Amino acid sequence: MSAPPRPSPTAAGIGRARQNAIYRAGVLGRRPSVPTDAEELERRGRRAMSPTAWAYVAGGAGSGATMRHNLEAFERHRIVPRMLHGVTQRDLGTDLLGVRHPSPLLVAPVGAAGLVRRDGDLLIAEGAHAAGVGYVFSNQGDVAMERTATAMGTTPYWSQLYWSSDEALVDSLIGRAEACGAGALVVTLDTTVLGWRPQDLNLGSLPFARGIGLAQYTSDPRFTALVRDRLDAAAGTSAEPANVTLGALRSLWSISRHHPGRLLANLRSPEPRAAVQAFLDVYSNPGLSWDHLATLRERTRLPVLLKGVLHADDARRALDLGVDGLVVSNHGGRQVDRSIASLDALVAIRAAVGPEPTLLLDSGIRTGTDLFVALALGADACLVGRPHLYGLALAGADGVRQVLQNLLAELELTMALTGVPDLAGITPALLQT
Repeated sequence: MSAPPRPSPTAAGIGRARQNAIYRAGVLGRRPSVPTDAEELERRGRRAMSPTAWAYVAGGAGSGATMRHNLEAFERHRIVPRMLHGVTQRDLGTDLLGVRHPSPLLVAPVGAAGLVRRDGDLLIAEGAHAAGVGYVFSNQGDVAMERTATAMGTTPYWSQLYWSSDEALVDSLIGRAEACGAGALVVTLDTTVLGWRPQDLNLGSLPFARGIGLAQYTSDPRFTALVRDRLDAAAGTSAEPANVTLGALRSLWSISRHHPGRLLANLRSPEPRAAVQAFLDVYSNPGLSWDHLATLRERTRLPVLLKGVLHADDARRALDLGVDGLVVSNHGGRQVDRSIASLDALVAIRAAVGPEPTLLLDSGIRTGTDLFVALALGADACLVGRPHLYGLALAGADGVRQVLQNLLAELELTMALTGVPDLAGITPALLQT
């Protein structure tokens, strides 16, 4: 992959520049369209979303305890500022898997962003590129990875993989990630089945059953072959009479609207509905095992990271298999209720594997100081999930850009106020627990 399009943010740069831009606009009576604090960002993001979008984006597994654990883990750590350090230059750049990134932040893969805005993945890519922040494309996206890659330009991007129960589809998705220039393959391990998510269940809402989040599949040649096989098998058989309800008509409209092709043609065709059924049959593999992962080196030339690792033994075994890095994550609290916080797992895993392996943290990042704490505790970089979707809801691509720039501005200002010139200087010595 080619180098990022801009140098790493340095000096009295992004923090003060972001502040100054906001204050200058304030003199003219303009306030930010996207709030700069996490709580107000979430409140306003909720108001901008439909109930089904909010349930999917903000909801968690069970009682929501894991989401609370993620936030509480950060709250336990205090930053200890240092004075009279004389540091005036700060570099946020970092090397990840042999590629220079302008900052230690990437946008996490979040499925069904089309619930928030049409072409959500494309808007996220545009916002991430404008902020100079890497993006991990969602396997459950609403825009094909090839289009999303174009929007990223030369800003680094990776591709997520949900391991399908159809092995030929796994190979096809990997091949497309390679062909579109992804810098790494991020294999998500913790969603072999969906967790118990009451917010979605209470609404009877699964976006994929309404055709939302299937673009990586409906743009894939292997998947379209599976759909054709389903249609051929159904040809000549008499279908049971449909139970026509207002909800069923709305679902048909959504499925047809999100399927490739013209809306009216899709409404008349059985193909969009067959695609939804084929997806529900094959999207994930409940039998995923270490044996599957052992085949990856034969299937791709891309660096491989495993996302969803929380136990030190799993981390060691994964690295022994030759993967290139781990994303310590509890899926934003969406899969297992009462799970360990990702930040606590990061501390244990870093202690177990030592300083060399590449570890990223996902789940719980809401502020620039969260980034600072995670980096001090052993993360090489972090993924941000829900906040960028709140920005997407509020202001589209520019909302994503603002959220990402605000996070990095706060990180850089925190470095300025603690005397840290670069990411290597963010160490546990600056924290008190």
